Amino acid sequence: MRQSTYLKMGLNMLVHSKLRSWLTIIGIVIGIGSVVGILSLGDAMQEQVQSRLAEMDLTKITISPGYTKASSNMPGFPGMRGSSTDAELTDDDIEALQGLDGIQHIAGQISGSESVIYAAQNATLSITGVDPQVWKYMTTLKTQSGRLLEPADKYVAVIGSEIASGVYDQEIGVNQIININGKAVRVVGILEEEGERGDRSIYMPIDGAVNLLDDAEEGVYDSITVKAKSEDLVDGLMEDIVDKLMVSRHIIQEDDRDFSVTASKSMAESVTEMTSSMTLFLGAIAAVSLLVGAVGIANTMFTSVLEKTKEIGTMKAIGAKNRDILMIFLFNSAMVGLVGGILGDILGACVSTLFPMLGLQMMRGGGFSDVYLAPDLMAFGLILAILIGVISGVVPAYRASKLKPVDALRYE
Repeated sequence: MRQSTYLKMGLNMLVHSKLRSWLTIIGIVIGIGSVVGILSLGDAMQEQVQSRLAEMDLTKITISPGYTKASSNMPGFPGMRGSSTDAELTDDDIEALQGLDGIQHIAGQISGSESVIYAAQNATLSITGVDPQVWKYMTTLKTQSGRLLEPADKYVAVIGSEIASGVYDQEIGVNQIININGKAVRVVGILEEEGERGDRSIYMPIDGAVNLLDDAEEGVYDSITVKAKSEDLVDGLMEDIVDKLMVSRHIIQEDDRDFSVTASKSMAESVTEMTSSMTLFLGAIAAVSLLVGAVGIANTMFTSVLEKTKEIGTMKAIGAKNRDILMIFLFNSAMVGLVGGILGDILGACVSTLFPMLGLQMMRGGGFSDVYLAPDLMAFGLILAILIGVISGVVPAYRASKLKPVDALRYE
């Protein structure tokens, strides 16, 4: 027989067993739709994560006071501090690290929250004191108006976009005066908006910030930031920093360590790995429905063989070969998978378009606005459905091809 004959007879079998075939197809549709929908969601998540990571400075290393085993096992999450609450980072630590190879810039910073008054309105905002001599070389922040901090600055500030236009009734512009803890501070720059939430931070020179923030001390820092000369040097430099600080702070035992060293690069790797694992996990759950669909196809094919036993005997009696019977049933099961795959792709596309409508948040300040079903993912879903159909139909088709003509004709 020709392949066109196989196709015609397989299609005829599909059409003439409508209800059973469509119930089987629905299982494939749900499985394929779930898989391609979740994979498209995973692709969008990874794309947004990568775009966010591309904005990060992966050469940056942060040294924080406090240390526990938990913080050492979770790179990139310096918030998990140790029990050494009395530990401090000082100018001595910066001096100890100055001579390390691989360091391009190093600076300490302080942070806190203070009352900020503008146009007779009061708001408690986050204030970060940085070293203006190196800050512009170590930050990835950009201004939408004005400038960044300069070495000669003291009581000036660069503010986030949301502070400028969203916190107070009256918009804050460049060269406007804000009052921080009773001190007049001039705004010299407004940062570009970051995501949908903007930015609610105020950056000012550390010499000025130390006089405005409660509990701040000159020469004592909440963290020390190191910028490596290249991304490739980060891992080795982190080890050198730990060794150097252990010596300079007179720490012998690891259990006595009172500082943590984390890197943006480690956080980027952790986030990427977490996103990939999440996509794989969700895809595996969705694949369970594909297994159910495959069982449904096999069941349908076995039933078709039983129903068409006499027809198989007739075809064999007039000269049909085992291969012909095998191919007819395989084409039938492949068409079940094909129809399920096409409809599954449509369902997956619908699922993908629903995510932005649900307003789900992928990361801070971002949503699923870029979720779409890529052509290669649709092709993958279609091919997967056909393969499931063919594989599920192999055993029933083989059994049909091995039926003896005499036994098949006598079957009731």
